Order: sequence, then structure tokens, then C-alpha cells
Amino acid sequence: MTGDTAASRPSLPPLTRDGRLVIVARAQRAEDYDRVIDVLVDAGVRSVEVTLTTPGTFDRLPELIERYRGAADIGVGTVTDIDQLQRAIDAGAPYVVTPVTSAGLVDHAVAAGLPIVPGGLTPTELFASWSRGAAAVKVFPAGQVSPGYAKDLRGPFPDIQVVPSGGVDLEGTRAWLAAGAVAVSVGGPLLGDAFVGGDLGALRERTRRFVAVCAGGSA
Repeated sequence: MTGDTAASRPSLPPLTRDGRLVIVARAQRAEDYDRVIDVLVDAGVRSVEVTLTTPGTFDRLPELIERYRGAADIGVGTVTDIDQLQRAIDAGAPYVVTPVTSAGLVDHAVAAGLPIVPGGLTPTELFASWSRGAAAVKVFPAGQVSPGYAKDLRGPFPDIQVVPSGGVDLEGTRAWLAAGAVAVSVGGPLLGDAFVGGDLGALRERTRRFVAVCAGGSA
């Protein structure tokens, strides 16, 4: 990593960095976001990634960013091309996430000053994104490796910031953070059936357990 890259690297926004928990909100419809995100934020979540696989996400994005401003970062996930990335930039997204390793996406985001978290699994993929100025790198799918992978990566890449994603449950959250992950990205193990009419009270309790672990407590 060069000094120029380190100096130009956009950092994860403070709410996301300090909360250490990103919830991947993959809804069936964008109009379903509010009732679930309201519960997540009320239970202590400070960063939610709304995904472009949910129809209508871009239409709702400015409203969601404003609705939760100061309480939670609303990032954009599943970004896979420059047009999508630019739309996220134009909407004022605080960060973006992509499941792929793409020099073009990283370069475009860094040039715009937007924190980007690109996906990858191998050391080559992860370092390629990190060395170009990614705010952090997403180990995806994290279920294919153990939490110790975060520690292994810091051997050759001591400064790399790792966010595991894909199948991370409560115990995995604790283990990845203990191994040095800067944050965890959690979807189904926390959200369960919340987007298909599930019990929001149960969602609140699950969320509080994850938030407590990420805050350094027990759950």
C-alpha cells in the first residue's frame, strides 16, 4: 500500500465503524424497509445496507437516508456496475458495498470520496481492492472460511480492514470480531422472517443480542 493510497482512502462513516454491525436488508419490496429498519435502529443498529436486488431501492433511497439521518447510515449494497455506483453517489449514500472485486468500481468510488466495501474471498482479491483504496474489504461468502481467516490476512496485510458477510450468526459475530474484523455484515441470521410478516418483537430481541456482542458485551 502506498502513502498516496492511504491518504486518499475514504473511511467507513463513524456510525458504521463504531457500531461494528451492518445489517443487510434484502427485502421483497422497497416499501417494506421502514417497518423493519425502524425496529433495527430502535434496538441499536447504526448501519443498514439496502440492496439493489430489492425492486425500488433507488426510488426510496433519498427518503431512507433522510429518515434515519444521524441515527443510522443507510448504505447501498449489491452494487455491480458504474451506473449503479454513480446513482448511489448522487443520492448521497454514506457507503456502498459490492459482492465482487472490481478495480473500476473501487477507483470510481475513491475518486468520488465515497467509502466502498468490495467483496472477495482470496488474499489476492481482497488485497487488490484494499490496495486501491477500499474503506474495508468484504470476505464473501464468509461461511466458506473460519473467523481465523481475519487474523491470517493481517499477517501479510497488517492494516487490512475486514468485514465478513454471508451466513454470519451470533456466535460467528463474536468470533470474527475477536479475530480482528472491523465489523460484521449480517442478514438472515438476525432478520429471520421479518420482511415476510414475522414477529417484530422477536426481531427486536435478536437485534439487541447482536448489538450487545458488537458493543463488547455478552448475549
